[in-house]
This record gives sequence, C-alpha cells and structure tokens, in this order.
Amino acid sequence: MAVSADDRLRARNDLAWSISVGGIGIVIFAALLIFTWNFAATLFLIFAGMLLGVALNAMTHLLGYVIRLPHALRLTVVCLVLAGMLSGVVFLGGATIAKQATVLSDTIKSQLVNVKAFLEKNGIDTSYLELGNIGTPAASSTQETSVTPAAPVPHNLPSAGAIATGGGAIVSQTLKVLLGTVSAVGNFFIVLFLGLAFAAQPAVYRTGLLYMAPARHRARATVIVDRIGGTLERWLIAQIVTMFAVFFVTWLGLTIIGIQSAFILGIQAGLLAFIPTIGALIGGLIVVLASLASGWVAGFSAFVLFMGVHALESYVLTPIIQRHALDIPPATLFAFQILLGVVFGIWGLALALPLMAIAKVMIDHFKAERSPADAATAGFRAPS
Repeated sequence: MAVSADDRLRARNDLAWSISVGGIGIVIFAALLIFTWNFAATLFLIFAGMLLGVALNAMTHLLGYVIRLPHALRLTVVCLVLAGMLSGVVFLGGATIAKQATVLSDTIKSQLVNVKAFLEKNGIDTSYLELGNIGTPAASSTQETSVTPAAPVPHNLPSAGAIATGGGAIVSQTLKVLLGTVSAVGNFFIVLFLGLAFAAQPAVYRTGLLYMAPARHRARATVIVDRIGGTLERWLIAQIVTMFAVFFVTWLGLTIIGIQSAFILGIQAGLLAFIPTIGALIGGLIVVLASLASGWVAGFSAFVLFMGVHALESYVLTPIIQRHALDIPPATLFAFQILLGVVFGIWGLALALPLMAIAKVMIDHFKAERSPADAATAGFRAPS
C-alpha cells in the first residue's frame, strides 16, 4: 500500500512535535528538580506552615462537635487555648529549663572526662577524640608556673594585630549567634503565620489550588486534594494523641523516680515524638543524660522508663493509631524517613511521614482509577 507524501509529511511533523514536547518536558522537570534542591529549606518551611494550618483546622472541626459556633470563632478559641498552654509552659518552666541545661552540660562534660580516663587506662589512644581539652588549660598553666617560679613574668601588652584578630573572632561568633537566633525566630513566625492563614480560610486556598488544575482534570484534582486533606487531618490528630501520651507517661514516670524538671523533660519527649523512631531515641537520650545528674540509679531508672515509653509508642500507639491513619508499612516509613533525613537534614527527617502520606494518597487514587480499565481489558483479551 503506497503512502502519500502528505501522510509522510504529517508523520514527520508529529514526530518532530513529540520530540519537541518531550524535550521541553525534560527541561522543565530538570528545572523543577534544581529549584527544589536549591530551595528545599524554604519549601519545607512552607509545607510545615501548611501542616500547622491542617492541624488547626482539624482541631477546629473537632471543637465544632462540642460548640456550635462559626469557623472563625472556633479557630480563635483553639488558638487562645494553645497560646495559653504555651505561655504557661514558658512561664512555669523557663527558669527550670535554663537550670536543667546547665546541669546537663556539666554532666556531659564530666562523663566525657570519665570516658577518656577509662580509655586511656586501658591503653586506648583518645587524642583523635579531642576530649583532652576539657579542664586541661588550667593544669597546663599550673605546670608552667611551677617550672619557673623565680623567673620574672613579663607584662607585655598584646600587639595591635592580636587585638584585631581577637576582636574579629568575637564579632564573628556574636554575629553567627545573632543570625542563628534571628533565623530560628523568623522561621517560627513564618510557620505560625502560614498556619493561621491556611486555617482561617481553608476554602479559599483549596479553591485556588483546584483552579490551577486544567478544567478537564479538575474533578480528579478535587478528589485527590480532599483525600490528602482528610488523610493529613487524621494523621495529625493521631500524632497529637501519641505526643500527649508520650509526654504524660514520661512526666509521670520521671516524677515517680524523683527526677527534677520532670515536666519539662516530658514536654521535650512529647515534642520529639513527632519524629518517629529517631525522635524517640533523641528524647530518651536527653532524659537519661539529664537523669544522670541525680546519680547512676536515677539514670538507669530513666533508661528503663525510656525503653517502656518507646515500647508503648512503637508497639501499642503506632500500630493502633498511626496505622489506621496512614496504613503504610513501618519499614517503608523508616526507609523513606532516613532517605529524606540524609538528603535534606532535619526538615526531611521531621516531614518525611506527611510527604509519604501525600504520595500514597495519589498512588492509591491512580491505581484505583486504572484497575477497572485493566480488568476490562484483561477480560476482553482472555474470554472464558
């Protein structure tokens, strides 16, 4: 069968168009990857604000079952209660936190010295650990003074270069501390503002997000967005319940053991429970190190408490609450969490679960759409 010149020309035009569209798609995809890689911290910050908005919206909806008020008033009540709780924690525990930080720092230093002495006693070189600087300046100055007691000590003024170098180092360190503090406070208020903005008018942002989708795919986008919102709300409510349970059990256990600042340590354990597995390990390490200030018995008791709390979270709360909220295998969650933590740092570590929940909702939706078509195709090809 002969092919006309018009058909060949049309085929070449279609091939050229496909190559052009494919090339443009590859370039756009690469540009999006580069943009995401370079501005990952900012994107994670915006996503954290969205999660806060979803959490506030979920608590507002739960409050609607108790109090029949408009959405704005219920959100105001939720924000006032949360602000009151945060203010009470800061007011009651501010001095305790500072005192506990000092005790914890002294405990860590003393334990490092003990570890260094133990290793050196058993013939292990610890110079590569750089632990020998703790407490050594005073000793070295004492030795130098005892070697030459009769020698006159010159009192020369430091040179201008030394003064300039020392002053520059002090200014540099001060600027680093100030910039770090400003960055942390700024990030906190950015997340807070975004969360309040999303929670105040969720329908406006939902409509705007759906308007960005093409008209022929808007119905599908509506279903996906609503499922993602519902999944994130259920997960956040379950996470809040888990965090409160970890806080209460840790606080009660440390109070029974007799550890000072049990309330503050319980709060930090509950907050770190937002990061599954790794957050629990960090929180348990802080609790054990803080308890060592009260003796080895208290430290061991705190370790036993940490193991109990970790077992409660991993084998009771997470399977019962979190699995119904996300329905994702634990090994998959942990692997994805480690991957994002290694690539993006603390942001990826903390936000890995909600990101995977979003991805799972989208994958389940497209699989559910294609399954009937696949079944019909399979039935047509293999009739009984």
